[in-house]
Amino acid sequence: MKHKRTNIHTPEAVVVACDLVTPYGWGIDACWNGLLSGKTAINLLERFDTGAFQTKKAAVIPDLNLAQNDSLIMQMLKTLLKKASAVIPKDTLLILATTTGEIDILEKQVLSAKGNANESALGCLLSKVQCLSGIKSPGIIVSAACTSSSSAIAQAGAMIRSKERDCVLIVACDIVSEFVFAGFSSLMALDKDTAQPFDKNRSGLSLGEAAGFILVMNKGRAIREKRPVVGEIAGWGLTNDANHMTGPSRDGSGLALAMRKAMQSADISKDTVGCIAAHGTGTIYNDAMEIKAFKSVFTSEAVPTYSIKGAIGHTMGAAGLVEVIIALRSLKEKLVPPTVNLRAADDEAEGWVSNEQCAFDSPVTISINAGFGGVNSALILKK
Repeated sequence: MKHKRTNIHTPEAVVVACDLVTPYGWGIDACWNGLLSGKTAINLLERFDTGAFQTKKAAVIPDLNLAQNDSLIMQMLKTLLKKASAVIPKDTLLILATTTGEIDILEKQVLSAKGNANESALGCLLSKVQCLSGIKSPGIIVSAACTSSSSAIAQAGAMIRSKERDCVLIVACDIVSEFVFAGFSSLMALDKDTAQPFDKNRSGLSLGEAAGFILVMNKGRAIREKRPVVGEIAGWGLTNDANHMTGPSRDGSGLALAMRKAMQSADISKDTVGCIAAHGTGTIYNDAMEIKAFKSVFTSEAVPTYSIKGAIGHTMGAAGLVEVIIALRSLKEKLVPPTVNLRAADDEAEGWVSNEQCAFDSPVTISINAGFGGVNSALILKK
């Protein structure tokens, strides 16, 4: 998926609308201000009994209720897409990005024999999102572990640049469910307290949940329709380590290759990148791998780097989309948000990450994700 820009007639993929809900609350402002406050949204989890698991903490959205008829996903998306449907063109292509979707429907059937387990299928969720958004044409599901939504955004950019489509809606969502919580706990991947990305004492990730959407459009069409341009999806790179089912390649070479491909796709040099929105899960091997990759790409000096997962947890398939929206806000404000829960940076990460916000002037940032199965993604974003 190279799609390098070759001339001035190549369409630009721009973001014209976006919104989200995170454990900080509803809207982009709530998440941005939460990050700048330095206070984590990871707290004691009361949604189900956590006594048998590795931790009792996660970052969840307080308004959601398992007892409602709607799934937790639909409780998020109905609110998010209600107003957004008015600005979504009917000829838009829908891409749904998620790992487990409405997994709580399946859990209810298995644990208490309530409901229909078949309704938890991702295809059913895709149909529901189509109805909410008002889109008529068939959609696409991208489920690529924790790079699901960043891969979907790359797909949207490629479709617009190749003139296959001129408007794409990416909807991303995942929840903290007992099934998912048990899975990560069994892998011994969870921090017993709260995740500390890039900290020398980090010991695992914290789970989180979120939902959001990004409407990506051909810039020419956006101008004709007088739509506000939030930023540009300028380049992308996707790779796979082919290393291990859950563990990343220790040398970071796959992620470094994804970053180089993204910069090639955007036709920019590494010196243009002013900030890195890292994956930064807080696990020992992921964070070490990322820093190795960053140092192999940016060889001259440290680039301001941050992770939001110590603040809202790892939101799985929704992580990339949430991080892109925050990165676009970062570009607008010319601020690198603090890495929440970072107390003492790992020796390798020293000078790259900070628990304090800082200013930067570049109009370009790169957003990184990595996932189970060795998949890596990198997105170049422009102001």
